[in-house]
Order: sequence, then C-alpha cells, then structure tokens
Amino acid sequence: MNRDAQIAAFLRQHGYGCASVAPLAQDASFRRYLRIGGGVVLMDAPPPEDIRPFLKIAAHFAQIGLSVPKILAADPDTGLLLEEDLGDDLFAAIMTEANAPELFDAATDALIAIQRAAPPEGLPPWQAPQMAETALGTLFDWWWPAVFGTAAPDNARTDVAAALATMLKPLTTGPMTLVHRDYFAGNLLWLPNRSGVHRVGIIDFQSAALGHPAYDLVSLTQDARRDTDPSLIGRALDRYLGGRPDTDPAAFRAAYDTCAAQRHLRVACQWVRLARRDNRPQYLAYGPRTWALLERALQRPACAPLKEALDRWVPNALRGNPPA
Repeated sequence: MNRDAQIAAFLRQHGYGCASVAPLAQDASFRRYLRIGGGVVLMDAPPPEDIRPFLKIAAHFAQIGLSVPKILAADPDTGLLLEEDLGDDLFAAIMTEANAPELFDAATDALIAIQRAAPPEGLPPWQAPQMAETALGTLFDWWWPAVFGTAAPDNARTDVAAALATMLKPLTTGPMTLVHRDYFAGNLLWLPNRSGVHRVGIIDFQSAALGHPAYDLVSLTQDARRDTDPSLIGRALDRYLGGRPDTDPAAFRAAYDTCAAQRHLRVACQWVRLARRDNRPQYLAYGPRTWALLERALQRPACAPLKEALDRWVPNALRGNPPA
C-alpha cells in the first residue's frame, strides 16, 4: 500500500474519510502536516521517523498543565497521527514590536513551568558530549568541505573538540531538566482565549531531551530566523531568574552564553547541510544572522576556549555561508 492509500485508510478508520485536506507549512524536518476539516491536523511521519517520542512528551506536557495538541488517534507503526488544530497564530507570524513583550513573558513563564516539573523517565541526553558531537558534525562534515573544498585536517577537529569539551564542562555539573531543543517562535502558538501559561501552545517537541535549562531560553531569545531586541533578551533572562529563585544567576548566565555559542555554531553550519544534503537552499538566508549571533556569543568570557580554537582554524573573513 502506498503512502497516500495508507493515509486515506487511516482517515476513514477514524471518521475523516470525506474531510477536506490542505497542507500546512513545515520547517526543516521530514514530517508533513495536513489540515483536516473540523479542527484536526494529520501528522504524516513515515518511518524511519518515529512518533512515539512525540506522543510521550505530549502526554507529559498535558499532565503538567501546558497547552499542546490533544491526540485524537495515532498509529505509531505507520507514523500517522491525528491531533487538535491549535490554529495559525504562531509567535513567528504575529509578533510585533508592540506585543513582543507579552509573548516573550508568556513563553518564559511556560518554560519555567516545564522546568519546574520532574522530567519523564527515559529522555535521551542533550548534554556536553552530545552538544559537542553535533556541533563538530555540522562544522567539519558539512561547512568545512563546502568552504575549503577538502576534508578538515584531523588536528583541526581535535582542537575544536577539546575547546568545546572545556567550554561545555560546567554544564555537566549543573541542573538537568527537560529541554524542548527548539523552543522558539516558530514552535509556539498564541492562544489568547486561554489564561496564564495556557496561552502558549507548544508544538514540535519530539526531540525533547534531558539537558541544561539554559538551552531552551537561548532558543527562545536568540532566534536564528529573526532579530530580537536586546531589551527583550534581558527582560526574559530577568523574568526567568525571578521565577527560578533556586538558580545561581551568575552560573546560569555563563551557561546561557555557552549554550548560545554551541547552538549558533551547530545551526550556522546546519544550514549548509540542509542546503546540500536535503536540497533546501532557502535556509542559507538565515546564515548571516546565525554567524553574527555566534560572533556575539564568542565575546563572552565563558566561551573563550571555543573562540580561541576557531580563531586558529576559521578566519573571520570565512565565517559565513560557503561561496555560491
């Protein structure tokens, strides 16, 4: 049975055989979303995609009182799922200078609620080794050969790996919480008819893991896809620390800086992978902003080891998208 026939059979089985179907926009993943009549969305995630992590985190978030799509039906073996349609008001689509403070405040409060709750068991790690490995992979397996036309020398990878390990080492002794890993305006929906943290609809959380709480605040406030007013970043940091009085502010801000440097290095080079491996060159448009965010992060004292290593191997003039 081909994929279209599988989808049609799944929809008939759950009472939507005659419903209208329209595609929804998708981001960098291979999942596809279709809007079904009656306030329902179909997630199409064919194997090897796995919807079980999505189902697990959806149940966890719902249990702790957050707004996530209600699961109406799911077939993990085929990767098909029917979920509640939370609408089109993504933060990325509706955010303006006037409403940005309210949206950031609500998103920060929802993040605090996520991190106050005990994480579910069995989350994969998103800690110093995994963070270093992914950044090294996009830098040396994709960006480097695209820019230099040859494989990276072993000593370059070794040097940057050691720098990342040193920079990220403080995260190994810090607090660990559930991290969404892509907690940014493109994965948050505004639900103004709800109250408190319920006003923030959260989606695309299938990659959730166990990691440092600063990582998701970086994702929210230093978005590679759009500029963020520095005053909003400071506001979110202050609000977060005010809501987590058990957190050491100095240690958290240092962790925030190191998470930012790791994330921006990984993502800046990931745009190249999306362009070359997945034939999605449109993502290179975010490259200049991501490299600028990385450069800003590298000026922070906690990021000195990575800055020194990159200065040895990646000249400032080359820190950007590969030549066309």
